[in-house]
Amino acid sequence: MKKILYIIIVAVLGLLTSCSDFLTAELKGDYTSANYYTTPESATMAVTGIYNSLYGNTLWIFGDVASDDAVKGGNAGDQADINAINDFSAAADNGILNVFWKSSFETIARANNAITYIAPMSFDAVLRNRLVGEAKYLRAYSYFNLVNIFGKVPLKLEPQLTSATINVPLSEVTAIYARIEKDLTEAIAVLPATYPNADAGRVTQGAAYGLLAKVDLYQQKYTDCITNIQALENLHHYKLLSNYANLFKPGAEDSTEVVFGIRYANTTASSIGNGLNVWFAPAIEGGYYFNAPTQNYVDAFVQKTKDGSDDPRLDASIGRDGKPWLNNTTFSSSWSEATGYLVKKYDENTILGASKSQSTVPYHSMRYADILLMKAEALNEIGGPTAVASAAIEVNKVRLRVNLARDSTTTTQSDMRIVIQNERRKELGFEFHRFFDLMRWGQATAEAALGTDFKWKAPRFYFPIPQSELDTNKALQ
Repeated sequence: MKKILYIIIVAVLGLLTSCSDFLTAELKGDYTSANYYTTPESATMAVTGIYNSLYGNTLWIFGDVASDDAVKGGNAGDQADINAINDFSAAADNGILNVFWKSSFETIARANNAITYIAPMSFDAVLRNRLVGEAKYLRAYSYFNLVNIFGKVPLKLEPQLTSATINVPLSEVTAIYARIEKDLTEAIAVLPATYPNADAGRVTQGAAYGLLAKVDLYQQKYTDCITNIQALENLHHYKLLSNYANLFKPGAEDSTEVVFGIRYANTTASSIGNGLNVWFAPAIEGGYYFNAPTQNYVDAFVQKTKDGSDDPRLDASIGRDGKPWLNNTTFSSSWSEATGYLVKKYDENTILGASKSQSTVPYHSMRYADILLMKAEALNEIGGPTAVASAAIEVNKVRLRVNLARDSTTTTQSDMRIVIQNERRKELGFEFHRFFDLMRWGQATAEAALGTDFKWKAPRFYFPIPQSELDTNKALQ
């Protein structure tokens, strides 16, 4: 996506260009929806702008900190609003909720504009339909995150031009999921399986199949989940990378294990580097050491590899005292005041100080390993005489990659359910899935993992809608 990103930077700079005598000269770069969407290039640039809105990635605060995998970390008095997410006391005026809400609806607004104005344009139908499909995927992706954090949210599907399109009431969770499914199904019909290098990083057909399978899994539509995963596998494009640790290094975005992710560019021209690099890194590298892994997470890695060593996913994911860090350095527990551990997956420690946020380490929203574990879970939940054995086949693909022994002893559905849940935690740690997994696995699992701070609220826990939305959206009660 790097080439895509450079395009959007140039576009923005072009829009900002003006004459020196700006008081008398005619404005330049004054675009409206009527005169902007006129060429294939402008349409492509508009869709590129939707991707650009994804860079402020705060999903970790919900996926990791709200789970049993991490605590806030950082300086004790810094970012108190994150602590309120961590202990489930966040009120409507919480700044983190407000930031995530606004950034998500910014993505949705850009997608709505692109969908509305590109669809009737007259240029190559394949490109036009593909661009609309990309926008629909990105809208579905944003709504999927919103519905799993807030539950009912306004389902905004049109450009924000009138009171009716701005002041939209809350939709039921089922209606939001139905719209996500519709967007993804329509995207699948027009998206390509792969792109040439110049467009690498754009949404693919496989990404749409993968997210649709995840949407099915979250709704316990297990047969549909399997169907969509099989369609993804029939593309014959995805496979596991042989070395797990290499997934979290610059260049990993091009791995065939990546189903969908966010790519970053190392440039000072715009804030399009991976900011997770500075949020999670130790202070000695210029980082803020947030999202501190818990001892409970470390203790989940009880199984040894076939040669008796630690599961390599542990040290590829986090820093532990006395263990290799990066570039021939050794991690010190003193780097993390909160727990003695720090996240390693996004650290590019050759970048230090003020440039720390300009990292090119990618964020993988979905990997093929996730797909395999979703398939195992769906197979196991469908049940039947071969369900456990079929699920074990998929789990073992993930285990063998890191030299763990095959699971050949689990024989019951309930035991296999626990195996899959544990494998997801270890394989996908600090990729912002854990809290959402706990929620969909139900009250007993969530309460056991999250402790006394957590109070289940049927049908499941949701964070409150931000006060800013309550104040401005007249359709909300």
